[in-house]
Amino acid sequence: PSLGDPAAGCWRWQAEVFEKAGVNVSVVFGQLSEEAARQMRSRGKSLKASADGKLPFCAMGVSSVIHPKNPHVPTMHFNYRYFEIEEADGTKQWWFGGGTDLTPTYLNEEDAVHFHKTLKEACDKHDPKLYPKYKKWCDDYFFIKHRGERRGIGGIFFDDVDSPSKEEVFQFVQSCAKAIVPCYIPIVKKHCHDSFTPEEKQWQQLRRGRYVEFNLIYDRGTKFGLLTPGSRIESILMSLPLTARWEYMHTPPESSREAEILEVLRNPKDWVH
Repeated sequence: PSLGDPAAGCWRWQAEVFEKAGVNVSVVFGQLSEEAARQMRSRGKSLKASADGKLPFCAMGVSSVIHPKNPHVPTMHFNYRYFEIEEADGTKQWWFGGGTDLTPTYLNEEDAVHFHKTLKEACDKHDPKLYPKYKKWCDDYFFIKHRGERRGIGGIFFDDVDSPSKEEVFQFVQSCAKAIVPCYIPIVKKHCHDSFTPEEKQWQQLRRGRYVEFNLIYDRGTKFGLLTPGSRIESILMSLPLTARWEYMHTPPESSREAEILEVLRNPKDWVH
């Protein structure tokens, strides 16, 4: 855009605030690999392949990961997707999945409450039972087992949702997607000009290291992408931060702000009650 174009100001703002941000829109067709089918069966899917072992599938979705420069602005991720498989007898199985979650470097309780309340309102439009269920699912899913801590302060996460009807689930997914901007952008605007120290930036780098560990070791979407023949590896790894850091046996001082966020990552909180 030209400098006189309002979009130019938006572009400059993004370049100043976000160190790395991407959006993936995926529409994939093919044959499900044996490993991918095995993973789905382990989640309770009954998939009947043809005599030659083929399982045609289509998957589509939109996802984004935003890594801000300022350690006082949290990283945010969302992904919403639809999956369909055709079995040997022509029967089609379908389901929706996705979620939105926040990964702050430092804890700001006001921001955490705003983020979770906005997602809760989106869920409550469809069923008040959904937010507590999907909030817990998010806390459980984004768990770095070898560290004993969550990747962030959660949000909502769900998968394999195929009832009550395709239309109703799609409406719910749309409500969740529409909540992304109001749950996150006010937090970005609030903190994007906060001052920070070299030590705070270093702590951000260490937390990003945890983000990398989860995405490469545990994330189901990353695993599925890497198992899909012909997939674009760069798009699959788009979620990784531009920079990260690891330090041997690093432990923050007791009662520090770094220790405060670790406590929440180890013991998730109810932010809306």
